[in-house]
Amino acid sequence: MAGTAAERTRSTICAVASAPGAGERAVVRASGPQALEAVRGLCRDAEGQPLAPPGRGLYEVQVDDGVGVQPALLVWMPGPGSYTREDVAEWHLVGNPALVRAVLRRLGELGVEPAGPGEFTRRAFENGRLDLTRAEGVLALVEARNSEELRAAGSLLAGGLGGRIAALREVLEHLRALTEASLDFDQQDTGHVPLEEITAALEKARADLLEARTWESRRTPASGLARVVLAGLPNAGKSALFNRLTLEGDEHRAIESDQAGTTRDAKIGRLALPGGQEVLLVDTAGFDPHAEGVEAMAQDRRDLEWERADLLLEVVDPLGIQATADNPATGSGIPRLVVKSKVDLVPPPEDSGESLWISSHTGAGLTGLLAQIETRLGLAIQSDSPSSSSSGLERQLSERHRQALDQALQELGQARALLGERAGLDLVAEALRSAGLALDRITGQTTPEDLLDRIFSRFCLGK
Repeated sequence: MAGTAAERTRSTICAVASAPGAGERAVVRASGPQALEAVRGLCRDAEGQPLAPPGRGLYEVQVDDGVGVQPALLVWMPGPGSYTREDVAEWHLVGNPALVRAVLRRLGELGVEPAGPGEFTRRAFENGRLDLTRAEGVLALVEARNSEELRAAGSLLAGGLGGRIAALREVLEHLRALTEASLDFDQQDTGHVPLEEITAALEKARADLLEARTWESRRTPASGLARVVLAGLPNAGKSALFNRLTLEGDEHRAIESDQAGTTRDAKIGRLALPGGQEVLLVDTAGFDPHAEGVEAMAQDRRDLEWERADLLLEVVDPLGIQATADNPATGSGIPRLVVKSKVDLVPPPEDSGESLWISSHTGAGLTGLLAQIETRLGLAIQSDSPSSSSSGLERQLSERHRQALDQALQELGQARALLGERAGLDLVAEALRSAGLALDRITGQTTPEDLLDRIFSRFCLGK
């Protein structure tokens, strides 16, 4: 996401907030100070006049997208009573991709900018609607693949950890106030706070912190899923392989087309391995060093998925252009398995050696490919064994929380030791301040900008 937080907040953004592709209904969302002007420029009432919604509500409108007029429902949510705490408009349209593109194009003409991944939720965070733990809960809920992950994500989204951290911060602030109140007084002065009272408050804070640490450990799913990420040049056959391997009934199907650049966002599905375990299979955009605009954003999302991968599955089309030296998959350092696709069109040579040749169309070679994936990941044969190489989102989020909680516990331990040694209360107060800063990293109050960028870049467009 380009630009500073202030620059992003000043602009008005839009994106498709519904599932990609054709459907009964599509939702286009806009948020920002110019949202009302966008409504007036796009919507007409029953008499054909520009619409100015009198207040929060749902309105039947005609949308003039610059090409024609289409019926729509407008949901108008003026700030601060919206998800982002900004003025928010949602257009519920007929789910025709061409009509949706026309609306987005018209919004662009009205000065509304395309939103980056997760930018709506980031604005909700930056404007105080959500703390970072609840924003992470939104992301985890979107990516959840089973009931256990849904439960864990729901606990974050409901504020289970954020609420505990807020209560802990109040305890620590009270404790700091007690220590600092005693700095300027002797024991005989009325302003002096007995060490016993400070010690008791410190033990209460430590007990609450341990309870939060235990809650977070219990919230996290017992095991995550390894990630196998498809890589390669455009039209190498990645999407066809994704659709062939992902479990039947999976909602995240990839579009197959001879046209390059079809895959723009990451598609995630479940892949069942011979031993009975499941892993996540991720389809990403093909490598294109000359991509611009939306395609360039797809390249950034692909790079992010590669960083999270346990295994890269590089698909090579023997009929097309071969991998180039500057293909980042070649020198990424991530474990990699190269497969050659379209064996139904190009039979493998007699000296193919150990090369994997597969056909997503006929299924040739897929059994051997799945066995190789299982071997490379080192997964156990038993279906109830946890993945030893899990890098699931929930585990990554919980690890971030755990490190901060452990740092806070360490600082409280230091404060307790200083009290026991009758050290200066200024040192105790500094240890308490450091504990508070560690907790603030969890809720996002002191989280570095680059970490926020990494977290919110994992969201889909429109979230």
